[in-house]
Amino acid sequence: MHRMMTSFINLKIWLLNLFIFFNILSFSHGRPNLKLPVKAVNLGGWLVTEGWMKPSLFDGIPNKDFLDGTGLQFKSVTTGKYLCAESGGGNIIVANRTSASGWETFSLWRINEETFRFRVFNKQFVGLDGINVVAVSNISIDSETFHVVKESDNSSRVRIKASTGYFLQAKTEELVTADVPEVSGWKNDDPTVFVMRIAARMQGEFQVTNGYGPTKAPQVMKEHWSTFVVEDDFKFIASNGLNAVRIPIGWWIASGPTPPPPYVGGSLNALDNAFLWAQKYGLKIIIDLHAAPGSQNGFEHSSSRDGSLEWGRTDETIQHTVQVIDFLTARYAKSISLYAVELLNEPLSPGVTVESLVKYYKAGYDAVRKHSSTAYVVLSNRIGPSQPRELFPLANGLKLSVIDVHYYNLFQDIFNDMTVQQNIDFINNNRSSQLSSITTSNGPLIFIGEWVAEWGVKGASKEEYQRFAKAQLDVYGRANFGWAYWAFKNVNNHWSLEWMIKNGYIKL
Repeated sequence: MHRMMTSFINLKIWLLNLFIFFNILSFSHGRPNLKLPVKAVNLGGWLVTEGWMKPSLFDGIPNKDFLDGTGLQFKSVTTGKYLCAESGGGNIIVANRTSASGWETFSLWRINEETFRFRVFNKQFVGLDGINVVAVSNISIDSETFHVVKESDNSSRVRIKASTGYFLQAKTEELVTADVPEVSGWKNDDPTVFVMRIAARMQGEFQVTNGYGPTKAPQVMKEHWSTFVVEDDFKFIASNGLNAVRIPIGWWIASGPTPPPPYVGGSLNALDNAFLWAQKYGLKIIIDLHAAPGSQNGFEHSSSRDGSLEWGRTDETIQHTVQVIDFLTARYAKSISLYAVELLNEPLSPGVTVESLVKYYKAGYDAVRKHSSTAYVVLSNRIGPSQPRELFPLANGLKLSVIDVHYYNLFQDIFNDMTVQQNIDFINNNRSSQLSSITTSNGPLIFIGEWVAEWGVKGASKEEYQRFAKAQLDVYGRANFGWAYWAFKNVNNHWSLEWMIKNGYIKL
């Protein structure tokens, strides 16, 4: 009886071990062999925007002062007042504002280097009603196009010519018309003359590709992708204590070699190369959808055309984004380098609602799981006014889910006048507390997907930068999924992890 009981117990232990073995095998099959936490760096060069590219990339654009999204303000020399979209749009254009802000700013839509449309605050386009200048159409192609004619290259004095051949004039403060067929000189009593001010600029991939146009843009972008981040960079990353890269991409990558204009093909091939290099040097990849159709935050790094946020306001944008995630996961699911798919970067509150975001995240998660049971699925918290744990009810029900938060001691008034020690104390106290408050034993993992050892302190020494970087490494190292520095290469030295490592500012 004792022998039978012993044999039975041994059989149970053997079956239990077998059960554990097969569960581990099924869980880890195809899963990258990477021990958490992730120590990663963002590779901004896959998606073009200011700072993430060679500064010379914009130099060859014809008429580069007038790119998509450039915000222009026009002051009449005769009324001494600014042009304004009355009520912010949906009404006439007037010339009666003594100061300029949103309603007085006209965003460019670049048709070519000489021809533009103007979009106003409420997103209507400037057009003509007879000779009267109005902003009532929500459809770009139904609106008027314009030329901006400068007095000279260095002058801020301009005229605005409609495609009808007539120049705009501030006839009175309340009446702006397009009915002047011929002009001469630049006198201060000429109602067709305006003083132009550039109030805002955008320098993202939309601006680059549309700026160069369909003939030149493919050549420019090909050169960028082949030289900005290369195989030797992956070797450097792997040899300096990092184990993963987070690669920001745009939605048009899923269109392969023929994306919709103005985008050009080539980014997919660049991402293929990244997977080859990552495998060669033992790195893992987090695919980060940084730019969604319509833009999820209105910033240039989400490839917004003019600063507007359109993503999530229609089911079409959500469904299109799910298709992009499906395409990418299907393409790379079998690669041992695929570690995680981040469904969306930095959706902005309140423009993106929790309801639309949760709807998308559910569908995006299912798209990943259709092709991979082992890749982590990263859900980015909203930036702007939001609750730190608002995604927890969703994430708690999803296997291998991760919440991404971004911590910068920048971009907010609170950081503007902080001293060196106050910045470091903020990391050790406030950031540590924030991280602890969203870290739970049975909830989603936490990923600090972006941080940087840069601040608003002027004239800080190398030793002070080192202390600031070390404080962040110590605190962010507690994130149970890991962290990713922004970025590997940047025109600003302290934003470039490569420069920081080579110059001894950061030790990993």
